[in-house]
Amino acid sequence: MADAYRSRVVRGAVVGGVVVALVVAVVGLVAPVRAAVAAATPGGCDPLVGGECLLPFPNDWYTRADAHSDTGRRVAFRPGVLPADALGVPVDPTAWNRSDGFSPGSTLTVRVPGVDLAASRVAPVTDIGASLRADAAIVLLDTDTGTRWPYWAELDARATRADRQALLIHPARNLADGHHYAVALRGLVDTGGARIPPPAPFAAVAGARLHPHDPLYARQRELAPTLRTLARAGVGTAGLYLAWDFTVASSRNLTGDMTTIRDDAFRRLGDRAPEYTIGAVTDFDAATNPRIAREVTGTVSVPSYLSLPGGPSGSVFARDARGRPVHLPGNTQLARFRCEIPRAAFSTPSRPALYGHGLLGSRDEVGAGNVQAMAAEHDITFCATDWIGMAADDVLTVVGALTDANHFAAIPERSQQGILDALFLGRDLVHRKGFATSSAFRTADGRPLLDPRAALAYDGNSQGGILGGALVAVSPDIRRGVLGVTGMNYSLLLDRSADFAQFQPVLDASYPDKLRQQLVFDLLQMLWDRGETDGYAAHLTDHHQVLMHLAYGDHQVANVASEVEARTIGARLVTPALAAGRSPDLVPYWGIRPAGTLPYRGSAMVVWDSGTPSPPTTNTAPDGSGYGHDPHSDPRNSAAARQQKATFLATGTVVDVCGGAPCTANPA
Repeated sequence: MADAYRSRVVRGAVVGGVVVALVVAVVGLVAPVRAAVAAATPGGCDPLVGGECLLPFPNDWYTRADAHSDTGRRVAFRPGVLPADALGVPVDPTAWNRSDGFSPGSTLTVRVPGVDLAASRVAPVTDIGASLRADAAIVLLDTDTGTRWPYWAELDARATRADRQALLIHPARNLADGHHYAVALRGLVDTGGARIPPPAPFAAVAGARLHPHDPLYARQRELAPTLRTLARAGVGTAGLYLAWDFTVASSRNLTGDMTTIRDDAFRRLGDRAPEYTIGAVTDFDAATNPRIAREVTGTVSVPSYLSLPGGPSGSVFARDARGRPVHLPGNTQLARFRCEIPRAAFSTPSRPALYGHGLLGSRDEVGAGNVQAMAAEHDITFCATDWIGMAADDVLTVVGALTDANHFAAIPERSQQGILDALFLGRDLVHRKGFATSSAFRTADGRPLLDPRAALAYDGNSQGGILGGALVAVSPDIRRGVLGVTGMNYSLLLDRSADFAQFQPVLDASYPDKLRQQLVFDLLQMLWDRGETDGYAAHLTDHHQVLMHLAYGDHQVANVASEVEARTIGARLVTPALAAGRSPDLVPYWGIRPAGTLPYRGSAMVVWDSGTPSPPTTNTAPDGSGYGHDPHSDPRNSAAARQQKATFLATGTVVDVCGGAPCTANPA
């Protein structure tokens, strides 16, 4: 259409129709071309679909070539591209532009007005295997390997307007770090069965070669290699609704901030134990506490890499000119800890373990009944420090970040300092000159309460599982970890968690449009990867063993997020996982290999069933009215589950504690 206008203008000028030609040029050509040219500048709004700047997302249109990055790309959002909040406050893209690609847990987000996913035969969460059919309506292709990637897709069930409803495509296992992907949508139909035509800009880009002056020329040139790659994979342009490509961030980029502060802190530490101070030692008689004999509290001194003295909530990393976290001279984090020493330790020295608390909680969760029970039953001393960044002190920071995304980096960056705090606490637990030298960890006659030969273990629940995977992945001392009622990728979890209901009104006020909310989740995950398991999952089990405990129908941590994690880390499924007919899935736990006959030595996932109804198959949380009891706390309150965890932490072996049947837990 623009070429036709351009021809008429030229002819008009040649024959002397100057006034008419100028009017046509100004009104009919120049203004829309200028708008299109602005939209078609790499790093600016992608013109392929229109309607929302960042769609489709993630997208290499928002990257640039960078020979110095591991992927050869660098995220390059232009100012004004990231969604402003309801007050029009723009988001500074600096924190995002440090990435050399997008999150390995990215939800692919796009808008297809009127699409009927069932009629289009798009793979739902209950039939992930359908995503790999030769004729699948959505193709997700790893262009580095030429292999198709499994996913499920859904329309945003939270949308309030049909014309602003996102199509969400979720990888069934994390995308490979550093790899390049192509996405194709084809043969989509509406509720009447009619084929949905492609957006006009995409049709032009996928069509005949455009003139270099065409406003879509740069976009066509950028996308052409991806269209050729898809064609070689059997996905031609005939019937194509949309195609685009993106690059996943490299492992080094995802974990580099954390490993930088870890390596620097432990280099400073050398072969010494971290400095610590005992604050209080409380002994209990058996009548007061039959499980725990002594509680010890205090602080561990940790180098702080945060920007404010002492690293209070809201701090971000102090960075050098190259963007790397640095330690400011004299800046120290005093990591508060609490330890629970079981009665058994006064007879036989106990095994040391770190405990990870739940959502926006504190180290005091280590004193919960289920933790004390496991300590007493299996002679384990559990110590905990706050997951700063996602602890009780951070509630206002979290609310502020949902109000204005400019403040979000404080959550994952302070969380990484929290992981470092836990690493230093763990080192004191196992170092011969750490807690072992303190009378607080000895009997009255000087015998040790901590076994000096035992390796450090980890056990965490809920958020303690979500963040705990990152801790285990980077720990030089932990060999095995239990991730209880766990999952990963907060951007996948939030819609599906009953816990997020208390924060949803804040997000609604700041970003009232539901389509934009999904993009905000995607953007936040790019930063969140650095402070939770999602960014570390690709290598979590390279040198560590992990046992995942899953509560079927969990209201707080969605089962789908646990399953994505299990596929990603290669955890085996302990079978039978559920009673026959219990799951709505065509192939329950698709893509997770069974552990086979127990005992099994290696990383595994065990499903615990309390009889709760199956979870929603949409991106919504169980609402409480039709989903019964929340089983989130049930596995940890089962003596059988605690036995399985303790055996795994001691030996790395997953044993049968359910008599060869699916594991069940009583409602707590």
